Amino acid sequence: MFERTRHHLLMGLVTSAVLIVSAPAWSVERNPGLLIDSSGEPVMSGAGDCVTTASPGYTTSEKCGDTFDSDGDGVTDDKDKCPNTPKGVKVDANGCPIDSDKDGVPDYMDKCPNNTPLEISAGVDKSGCPLDSDGDGVADYRDKCPGTPAGTPVDEDGCPPQMEVVEIKATMSDSEGKVNFDFGKAVIKPQGKAELDKLVASVKAAYSIESVSVTGHTDSVGSDKYNQGLSEKRAQAVADYLRSQGVDVGMSAIGKGESSPVASNATKAGRAQNRRVEILIKATRK
Repeated sequence: MFERTRHHLLMGLVTSAVLIVSAPAWSVERNPGLLIDSSGEPVMSGAGDCVTTASPGYTTSEKCGDTFDSDGDGVTDDKDKCPNTPKGVKVDANGCPIDSDKDGVPDYMDKCPNNTPLEISAGVDKSGCPLDSDGDGVADYRDKCPGTPAGTPVDEDGCPPQMEVVEIKATMSDSEGKVNFDFGKAVIKPQGKAELDKLVASVKAAYSIESVSVTGHTDSVGSDKYNQGLSEKRAQAVADYLRSQGVDVGMSAIGKGESSPVASNATKAGRAQNRRVEILIKATRK
């Protein structure tokens, strides 16, 4: 009885041992792999075939006729011209991300995916949007004023709005009893300075002065040469006074002597009108 029990117990142990040994062999037959050398390359037979092994855990190799799609984009590595494409990105037949508008930025990165050839003509940024080099909100391809300083308001063409330039004319003459200069002199009298002060204040209140032109004139008393020199000096005196009052813009001062009368020099009143300084101010409204 004891011998029989021991016999059955030994048979059970042997059977279990056989099952334990056989299980890995059965698994290996289901999973044949490649024999790999120390460098990780498949071992080739003399006939040029890959040598297989019954070792658990097999690998694959293109050398053995296997094909790979490393980035999982649906295009095998042997045909994939853009390996390592991010997962989920749509690709073309070459395995490259689709670029619908052909701007060089693939759709999955393109914030402006429907650019026209015109919009692309001046280049796009890394987001696939038309370049705006001066940052004025108007893309380079239609910016007629590139390089606009930062913060400058611009119109739809990328240009600062054109301000209307107006011309303001004023005349200092000796008519109506006014005397702006002593006879033969180029020093402005207080009356003339007061008139200029009033002119500057009124213009500055509503306009931004862009430029000033001052032209001196005389009557016909005296020689042409003398009157020419006197008209130039009086024009320069007015220009200098305007600068002293803060009119710091481009300014010219010329004299025309007695060559451009506005009245007859045959009368006292006419000569008083001809002794004058004309001021032309170009300005824009504030």
